[in-house]
Amino acid sequence: MTGVPQLDIRPYQPEDQSAVIAMWEACALLRAWNDPVSDIALCMNTPTSALFVAVAAADNGIGGLWATIMCGSDGHRGWLYYLAVDPGRRRAGIARSMVRYAEDWLAGQGIRKVQLMIRPENDAVREAYERVGYEIEPRLVMSRRLHDDVRRR
Repeated sequence: MTGVPQLDIRPYQPEDQSAVIAMWEACALLRAWNDPVSDIALCMNTPTSALFVAVAAADNGIGGLWATIMCGSDGHRGWLYYLAVDPGRRRAGIARSMVRYAEDWLAGQGIRKVQLMIRPENDAVREAYERVGYEIEPRLVMSRRLHDDVRRR
């Protein structure tokens, strides 16, 4: 595919839920400890977060969807999550368009720096973010689970 396809990037709507989750499954983004329904609800109920979807007029994507990206901020830094592009539509500039759209939204919220986390084995995603100007920073991420109600599979 040559050139960036004409995309309609818009805010997530509740009727997008099944297509969004199918996209995340197709892109292997889901893990047992990340409930997508809860993640979407939390995003939609947090004013400093947004979920965007991309569709095209003549569409063959997953449930009418070509791509997703979630973003949010802690008031200082922006974060990107759930960047997903229909596997049959990759390397066409869609990820770049989604990232730029989310960056613009975050900039409109007064955010000046955007960060993200990638699983170490996910070279394809790391390379995609590098192509749009992201760099690896020498940081160590630490975490602690506050609830034991989710088990890793």
